[in-house]
Amino acid sequence: MNKPTGGSALLDVNFILEKARVKERMRVADLGCGTSGHFVFPAAKIVGVHGLVYAVDILKPLLESVARRARQENINNVATVWSDLEVYRATKIETESIDVALLINVLFYSQKRADILPP
Repeated sequence: MNKPTGGSALLDVNFILEKARVKERMRVADLGCGTSGHFVFPAAKIVGVHGLVYAVDILKPLLESVARRARQENINNVATVWSDLEVYRATKIETESIDVALLINVLFYSQKRADILPP
């Protein structure tokens, strides 16, 4: 059996998505998705064609990478969203439209952690 490497060695994506109770038809936001969409693409598979995964990041090149991969793999339930998570309500996703929000490996980058977490 192959041991996971890189981010997979530290974070078991499927375990986390299962614990977050991600299911078909849900809307999931990966806040701070990064370049690989480490959680985006497994979540997109789980939510299926009637669900939606928002890949949210402040770095546009990372979002372009996620969007390119989604196009290449013909995954139509991923939407990229540019946003600064340190600005309250800056993310252009309708309020209360998300079933699950993931904030993984993001807070340590910020000096404004309290601004990222909702009141």
